[in-house]
Parts: sequence; structure tokens; C-alpha cells
Amino acid sequence: MTTHILRHGETHYSRQYLVNGDPTRPIRLSRDGVLSCGLVWHMLPLRQVSTWLSSEFPRARQTASRLMGVPEPGPVIDPQLNELDYGDFEGGPFLKYASWLEQHGGRRRPPGARESQWEGIKRMLAGLQAAVEHPSPRVVVCHGLLVSVLHWYRERSVAGDSMPLLFPEAPYVQPISFEDEDLLRCVKSLLSEIAAEPDSISEPRCDAEKTRAEPEPDVATFDRVIHPHAQRDLPDA
Repeated sequence: MTTHILRHGETHYSRQYLVNGDPTRPIRLSRDGVLSCGLVWHMLPLRQVSTWLSSEFPRARQTASRLMGVPEPGPVIDPQLNELDYGDFEGGPFLKYASWLEQHGGRRRPPGARESQWEGIKRMLAGLQAAVEHPSPRVVVCHGLLVSVLHWYRERSVAGDSMPLLFPEAPYVQPISFEDEDLLRCVKSLLSEIAAEPDSISEPRCDAEKTRAEPEPDVATFDRVIHPHAQRDLPDA
């Protein structure tokens, strides 16, 4: 029994490397994002899929509907597969969030957010674990971070390597596939590794430091930052 997991298609937000962790914002696929969905028909036997699952974000649901080929019935919606809650970084450049993440670590929740990066990854992995309960074969349409984590798990050179804060970006609508036993083993291993990661939260700054303006990230330096969701050799809004 098999699960095919893929990132949604491109949006105008993801093209500009803007973050969106609020599912109520009506961010849909760009023209290229819609066209890219047609490529998956050459990669997977989509007519044989028994279960379609998606996050509750419009771009993920739209991608799933495009792949299904019919608007109704829609995919099974699982909020556990949702994108990260970016808090006060919502709608802004990913680079600002990445800068904050590198300073404060994966366990700390960003200002205004309900979860940290690691809490978000754990939630997404729980969504994959729940997906296995549905009839197979399955297609799961989710977001770049989860797919990037799965690629990292498969491609790391040494088992036990520490999970990074920033991952290579996941490609749009390109599936990564797991047999059930392998997927459950992957989820269990990743959850164990997250639990074992040291707390890398930096010490709070003194009031004098808090009042000092932090430099704005230089957008020109983007290529020197490994984006966990942007489209390069591997790798959301």
C-alpha cells in the first residue's frame, strides 16, 4: 500500500517567496501552478488513487482537485497537513522568518504564532500517520516544508544527522512515494529525532538590545540562504 506525497502548485506568493500560514487568505494557484498539475498525470497512475487528502489551504485543495480531474467530491481535508503558522511574519518575505529562525531556533514560537517550527513539523507528521488509515493508494497534497523534511530524511548521508532548521526547497507537484511500512518508520524516526534535538533557543536580549533596530535582511543574499519551501535544485506559500 502506497502514499504519494506532494507539494501544491506554484502561487504568486510562493513565486515571490512570501509566507502564508493563514488558511483563510484566498491564495490560489498561479497560471504556471495550474499548468504544472498536468505533469503529474505522467508521473503517477492517478486514476487508480483510492484516497485524496489535502491541507485546508486553498492552494492545496485546488491542486488536489486539479489532479483528481473533477471538482466534486473533493479531497479529504486534514488540518494537520496545514502550512506553518508564521505569526507576525504572515505575508512577509521568507527571508525575515529564516533570519529569526536561525537566531531563536526551532523550538521557539515566532511572535504571534501558535506553534514553533518543530511543533508544526510534528503536527504534519501526525497527518501523514493518519493518512495511512485511509484506503490505498493515496495522494497527499501538502506544503513545501513537509516534503522537504521527507526528502532530507531519505537523502541524508549519515543516519542520525541532526535535523537542520532550513531545508532545500521542495519541488512543486512532484511526488515522493512511500510504502506504508516505510512511511510509518520514517514518521517514527523523525518524531524521535525532533524530541532528541537540543533546545537551541537563544537567551532573551536585554531591554537595551530590544530597542536597537535589527537590520533588514538583504533580499540580494537570498541565494546564500537555504529556503525550506523556494524552487531550486530540489525545493510556501
